[in-house]
Amino acid sequence: MPPKPKFTKEEIVTAALELVSEKGMQALTSRDLGARLGSSARPIFTVFRNMEEVQQEVRRAAMERFNSFAEKALYYTPTFKQFGMQMVLFATEEPKLFQLLFMTENETPKTFEEIFNTLGETAQICIDVIVKDYGLTSPDAKQLFQHVWIHTFGIGALCATRVCHFTEEEINEILGQNFLAMLMLVKSGTLNQPTVKPILNPQK
Repeated sequence: MPPKPKFTKEEIVTAALELVSEKGMQALTSRDLGARLGSSARPIFTVFRNMEEVQQEVRRAAMERFNSFAEKALYYTPTFKQFGMQMVLFATEEPKLFQLLFMTENETPKTFEEIFNTLGETAQICIDVIVKDYGLTSPDAKQLFQHVWIHTFGIGALCATRVCHFTEEEINEILGQNFLAMLMLVKSGTLNQPTVKPILNPQK
């Protein structure tokens, strides 16, 4: 008969998430997690087969925390801009989790479509908000989201790695300017047009 678990799955994942939040994913070892639980590592493996399973659950829990943080934007106007604010604030307040979710190196480069599918429910909520608030089609809303997200991600990465510090007022102004510029380009239909015209009959 297998031993009765000393800790529940939820207790182990909560302890692991807090450990990663404080020290980063590299600190998530069976020994350190056991110490965080006030135990040896043995009880962990009565619930999980290995540490890879624990890591997967920590990623899921980290995304849930990010989604809960981001969804606070629903109580603000303009909503989509506040989603960007929440993303950067998450990077500032939870730098290790931001790095885990958005700055972990991939084995191979991903397309934005593939990245979009890993962003959780928040990404689709953003698309729905843009369609509703700005009268864009869903494809145009997704295009706007892509450009604004890339810009916002860059600011978040700077904050999460402590390369730069921005006040909330500065973040608000930077994101607002970028959003309005991208919105104008999408609505004008010029976003994907080349900025440099090809030279016809170039001189040899």
